[in-house]
Amino acid sequence: MDQSRTADDEAGEYVILLPVKPPGRGKSRLLRPDDVTSLSDAGRSELAEAFALDAAVACLSAARVHAVLAVTDDAAFAGRLSTLGAAAIPDGGTGLNGVLRQAAAEAGRRWPGAQPVALLADLPALRPGDLDQALSALVPGGASFVADAEGTGTVLYTAPAELFDPAFGADSAHAHQVGGALAVRGDLASLRRDVDDLDDLDVALELGVGAHTQRCVTRLGLRRR
Repeated sequence: MDQSRTADDEAGEYVILLPVKPPGRGKSRLLRPDDVTSLSDAGRSELAEAFALDAAVACLSAARVHAVLAVTDDAAFAGRLSTLGAAAIPDGGTGLNGVLRQAAAEAGRRWPGAQPVALLADLPALRPGDLDQALSALVPGGASFVADAEGTGTVLYTAPAELFDPAFGADSAHAHQVGGALAVRGDLASLRRDVDDLDDLDVALELGVGAHTQRCVTRLGLRRR
């Protein structure tokens, strides 16, 4: 990614908004006390961090991404993201959708003319090519979203700054569609594969995860297939 672009160069480019819970609080569904393969709390935290780092690396490698703005209250983790090339700001504590709207406003101040794109951070298998394909298929001048692999959740939402109004939460794919956003079609397997539990992680591993997640999985002995 060329950090030397001017504001004029940024028109038509995208800024990824990457909300990241502090790794100590994220991915609670990876803990399953009735399953002998469940993670310890420390292991869950390591995986949550690895997922977000790999998602950030993939975004920064995508041709159509101008910048990545991570949103997290974990200062140490924000530093790790910054070393990868992502900017970071604190979480405003107004709920995910409120945080994303605040992040979009900040992105507009930092990178005028670039369109904000909200992206989940639990995408360890994300490939830059799938992200570029999705960004190339967006509705010009309108809102778009990418549903998750199950078709009920949302992994990506975007709209021009003046229309940016995400609706993440239960049945978010339906909520975004009702709100006027159009679904991006196509396989986009690595983009649609968010990871909430160990079964999701197995699927992501089959697709091929990033280096941070792979090292973490190997260290924790989590390959179950």
